[in-house]
Amino acid sequence: MTQNGQNKDIRNDWSLEEIKAIYNKPVLELIVEAANIHKQYQATGEVQVCTLLSVKTGGCPEDCAYCPQAARYHTGVDAHKLLSQEQVLASARRAKEGGSTRFCMGAAWREVRDNRDFDRVLDMVKGVNDMGLEVCCTLGMVNEYQAQKLKEAGLYAYNHNLDTSEENYASIITTRTYEDRLQTIDHVREAGISVCSGGIIGLGETDEDRIGMLFTLSNMVQHPESVPVNALVPVKGTPLENQPRVSVWEMVRMIATARILMPKSMVRLSAGREQMSVTEQALCFLAGANSIFTGEKLLTTPNPDFDADKAMFNLLGLTPRKSFKEEKQSETVVA
Repeated sequence: MTQNGQNKDIRNDWSLEEIKAIYNKPVLELIVEAANIHKQYQATGEVQVCTLLSVKTGGCPEDCAYCPQAARYHTGVDAHKLLSQEQVLASARRAKEGGSTRFCMGAAWREVRDNRDFDRVLDMVKGVNDMGLEVCCTLGMVNEYQAQKLKEAGLYAYNHNLDTSEENYASIITTRTYEDRLQTIDHVREAGISVCSGGIIGLGETDEDRIGMLFTLSNMVQHPESVPVNALVPVKGTPLENQPRVSVWEMVRMIATARILMPKSMVRLSAGREQMSVTEQALCFLAGANSIFTGEKLLTTPNPDFDADKAMFNLLGLTPRKSFKEEKQSETVVA
């Protein structure tokens, strides 16, 4: 093992040419390779079940071209102030009862501000952590102090997606830079919080952009512990409302490549799953996906509910990953 906790054979020095060669393999060959690596590093048949709740909806000042929560777009999403702690904890209890082991809270902020709302979020984090759930937040940009406060409150993971490649980023978002994204990830990592970072396909990007995003993620000093792969869900009123649906083969190619490059990371089949059949989802699990969001919504877009996912798990022989599994394994080894 290396000092950062990754196996010595986990690489952080992939070249663009190597990633391109993997990504462009014949799809069945790619799936087989990813499945073998998945079996080597992960518990096959085990899937992390997460629930995402929007704790503050709409009114965001950013201009992310895919997002229905941007204030400048007319998408029919009603803006709501920060939910109460009672509402959030009730949702977390329902998520836990439904089988989720990670509870994620999203706020439509550009960045965290040191105010009463942030204090309330810290209390929410403490409350969800006390339930025995891994608690994750996605709140926009955070500085070193804020990341440390979240860690002290019991935050397990922080989501901050790259969205796309550095070269394509400005065509999707102009209100912050790619470097801003990377800086937040650094602050989260330095605070000792698990990093959740991936991206979205179907934004009008090229294959080179997808490869470029995977290049950035896989060459981080430590790979993100969780890598969400999202398929764009086009929303009327956003600049990307007319984008065509991403095919299952594009999702499989991204998931399989991510699994090969980052063997120990959780690869999450995220947005877009509502439009996928159980057969298509099974292909993604075979290609190395081992994490999903469940529940009726992903912030503001539709998502399969708990009952549908329970039926799929039974059909495919999948079992939910236990919360804090890595920590429990480390404790066992030390003991």
